[in-house]
Amino acid sequence: MKKLISGAMALCLLAFNAIPALAASIADVNQNYWAAKEIVSVVNDNIMTLSGNRFNPEGNMTRVEFVNSLLKVLSNENLNVNISNQFSDVTKATPDYANILRSQQLGLVYGYPDGTFQPNRVLLRSEAQSVISHITKDMVADKSILKNFKDASAIPAWATNVYAKTVNYGIYVNHPDAAELRPNDSLSRAEAAVLLARLKAKLNLVKSQYIGATTVEHLDVTKKAPTNEVRVNNVQNVIAEGNVLVVAFDEKFKSEDHQAGDIVTFYNKEDICTQEGTLVIPAGSKFIAQINEIKDPRWFNKNARVYPQLCKIVLPNGQQLAFNAKPFTKDNSLKEGFWTNAGNLALYAVSGAAVGTGAGVGFAFIPDPNKIGTGIAIGAPVGAAVGLATGLITPGLNYHAKNGEEIYVILLDDAAITKQ
Repeated sequence: MKKLISGAMALCLLAFNAIPALAASIADVNQNYWAAKEIVSVVNDNIMTLSGNRFNPEGNMTRVEFVNSLLKVLSNENLNVNISNQFSDVTKATPDYANILRSQQLGLVYGYPDGTFQPNRVLLRSEAQSVISHITKDMVADKSILKNFKDASAIPAWATNVYAKTVNYGIYVNHPDAAELRPNDSLSRAEAAVLLARLKAKLNLVKSQYIGATTVEHLDVTKKAPTNEVRVNNVQNVIAEGNVLVVAFDEKFKSEDHQAGDIVTFYNKEDICTQEGTLVIPAGSKFIAQINEIKDPRWFNKNARVYPQLCKIVLPNGQQLAFNAKPFTKDNSLKEGFWTNAGNLALYAVSGAAVGTGAGVGFAFIPDPNKIGTGIAIGAPVGAAVGLATGLITPGLNYHAKNGEEIYVILLDDAAITKQ
């Protein structure tokens, strides 16, 4: 029988762990280069391109180059343009003319008050951070975090909130000195690669209006789920908050053998797909949970309760994604179900009935052997009642689950599955 789960956890960060072999084919980026992982990532995803087999990591990033790359991260490089050109220095003959208009239409990189766009102007680090801040979800950023950087006073007044937000979100660059932001320096191509790779890894933080065309599809796990919607686009699939999924224990679990802080792993036996056929989470993905609390069994049949919080999915390809869920029960716990309790009580009742019947028969022999039948008739219900009463005052059960036993989990936040 399936047990219900739901759980909540702060978002886990996506990690870039290995440098693909493509790094060897980039002549000017060796595997020890500080931004090699991110450069390979954006080149593999065609977000940034090579010239021949060179990336030019120390070269400056222009405004139009940043626009071109940002549109690809957001899956908007094919957006239909329905605005007219308002820039005095941009014509249809301007390279990347359509992308400049796409940027204006979406509100990504704006032009200047004098009516120009200046596509070939070098982008400053603070300007790039401003774009990142603008398109990501609003938050009340803690500005005190900027005290961790020794050049915080160099941040322009207009960019203080920008940096507070993007640093809190973890989408910023602080190389070569981790204690410096260097907001007024030009943005290099390597630094742009880092920003774009980090933004792509955290597309769940981008406001929905900046993400490319999205269709709504549906899961079909249980009709009790508050929602079954999945938002699908070219960049990611977003399982909406309130969806219910089925996962299974990755090993046998006994509550008496665990304590708060322990890690428990689940997995999905089959591909999780929408009704429309989109693969959302491949079979064999691992769901990582931490136990926040275990309540031991108590007298009067109070069963143990286990409170896990699911915080991360690890896909078969090693990709790690945030996941926020809690047990899908009234008290957000895992515990033995009604029928386990009923069976436990039945054992006590049957045992008590046997004792009661014997006692009833024994008393029936005194003084009249002809009343044996009456003794059994009286002894059985009395014994059963004694057994039931005994069951009601016994300790509750520990929570046990078999390897592969399935449970339901409900999402408390959107879960973004970034496409690779």
